[in-house]
Formats: sequence, structure tokens, C-alpha cells
Amino acid sequence: MAPLPATHSDFADTLRAAVRRRWGNAADVENVELATLGGSNRTILFDVVHAAQRARFVSREETFEGAEKPFLATDAQFRAMVLTHEHGLPVPKPVFEYDAEDRMGPGFVTEFAQGSALPRRLIADTSHHPAVLQQLAASLAKLHAVDPRSFAFLSTLAESGDPIATMRARIDSLGEAHPALELGLRWLELHAPPPRPQVVVHGDFRIGNLMVAEGKLTALLDWECCHLASPAEDLGWFCTRSWRFGRTSHHAGGIATRAELLDSYRNAGGAGITESEIRWWEIFGLIRWAMFNILQGYGHVRGRRSPAYAACGRNVALMEYDLLMTLAGDYE
Repeated sequence: MAPLPATHSDFADTLRAAVRRRWGNAADVENVELATLGGSNRTILFDVVHAAQRARFVSREETFEGAEKPFLATDAQFRAMVLTHEHGLPVPKPVFEYDAEDRMGPGFVTEFAQGSALPRRLIADTSHHPAVLQQLAASLAKLHAVDPRSFAFLSTLAESGDPIATMRARIDSLGEAHPALELGLRWLELHAPPPRPQVVVHGDFRIGNLMVAEGKLTALLDWECCHLASPAEDLGWFCTRSWRFGRTSHHAGGIATRAELLDSYRNAGGAGITESEIRWWEIFGLIRWAMFNILQGYGHVRGRRSPAYAACGRNVALMEYDLLMTLAGDYE
């Protein structure tokens, strides 16, 4: 696996040409803004001005290449977003995929969703927590109720197989020794919950990937980790300590407890998942987030120089500490 060149699609002229291929030469591109370097996809915001109308759009492009990368290829992401949008999930409406003539590399364009995804802003606005929790739980239950046969293209993903074996292979492929993570994987093997039928999971369902405006969930973002798995995986990832942003007693993304999340999920039609299952997936989540941070540090060292990637590499030690404290029973 290798990071794509940092100059990939940096120029507004390239984006403008791609837009004009769809809307005609009268269309123009303005207010181009690099929103984030992205862990798996680069995100660019831009306006299209056409026929005296202006609309905001989002470009998403791959930042890592190679068959072993742990992210969906952008064509599969686009397909997953089309399907979930058709099922009525709050997903930014997919617009078009890039092709070879666009010279943008693998990627796609969606409509822009209003709101904020900043975790600390959402967590600080406690008055909206009950409403946001209900909407998140309902969206997750609706996603998990989608017939997974319509997402059969996800079935060959490593992440749709054995989660422990896949995680061990991901970590081993990065060529670094992490005994704490190995200890965590062994704990998972010894305490695995009974298997559940696989459903479509978002795969990165957490605070930071949710767009909220005045207490209303407007979009579920970042579908590059979508796969087939136990529904408890999405819930456990949402409750992983890393996504509580300091409100550690509010296990569910800093806005609710585990019990409140599970009650809301069941009331929305979701499965009767237990807190012990969620705790197992939280521990898995700490290992998984450590793996992603190793990957970002890998990208920094091997060509895609970035202070953000370097900081992620440094964060691995924090994930290992949280994991060990959790295994020891000192973190709840």
C-alpha cells in the first residue's frame, strides 16, 4: 500500500474541466476549499455556478492505493452511497464518479450537506443530545435492516470476514511490533460473543462522521469503511472511548450512555444487543483505531508528508494505553 502523490487533484482547473464535462462549458467552479487531508479520502468543497444558480458540492478522492488498503475503493463507496440514499438513509446525494478523462484519479462528487460535524461542538450542545441520539439510533436500525444481498459486492472484503484475523493481518502488514495490540487481540479471541447474522454496517459510525444542524441529523458521512458484519460493530465503534472526547461516562459518543443507545436502537427496530457485546466491540475499536493511526504514520514516513498524519502516528501510544487500562478494568 502506498500514499498517492500529494499533488493529486490540487488544481481547480482540473476540477472545473470535470464539472464542465457534465454541466457544459457555461458552468464554472468557485470557492474551492480543501476541507481535510483525509485518512482515506481527500475532501474538497466547491461551488458550481450554472444558469444563474449556485450549488455546493463535495469531491472525495482516494489518498491511498494498493490492494491491501483497509478502505473501500471509491467506486464501491459511490455504489454504497447510491444504495443507502435510495433506501432513505440521510446520505449526501451522489452526483457522479470521476473517470479517466477527468484526470482526477479515483473519486466521486456528492451534494453538500448542511450542518457541522465538529465533535466538540456537537457534544457541547447538550440540549440536542436526546433528539440526536434518537435520530442516530433510528438511522442505524434502518441501515441494519437493509437486505444485505443488495450489497453483495461487499462480501469479498476482508472486513466482511473474521474481524480478529483481518485486524491481525492489517497490523502485521504495517511491519511494526505492537505487543499491547497483540494482547488485545488475544483477549478478543478468548471472550468472543456469539456470532450474529451479518448486516450492512457503516463501519465508521462515530461522532465526527455525522452532520448535524440545530439538533437535526442531516447526513451520515464517510462510507469508505462500509462492509458486512454484526450490527453490534457499528454500536461498539460509536461507544469506543476515543470518540467520547473527554465525556468518558457518556459512552455513546459523549452524548449518552450505552444503555440509552441500546434502548433507542431497540425502540427503532434494531436487534436486542447486549452491553457486554458492545464492550467487546469497544475493545476491538481501540485496536482498530490504533491500526488506523499506525497507517497514517506510515503514510507520513513513506511519502505523504503531513503534520496530521504524523500526529496520528504519535497517537498510537495513547490508543495502546487506553486499551491496557480497559483490559485491566480501570476504564469503564
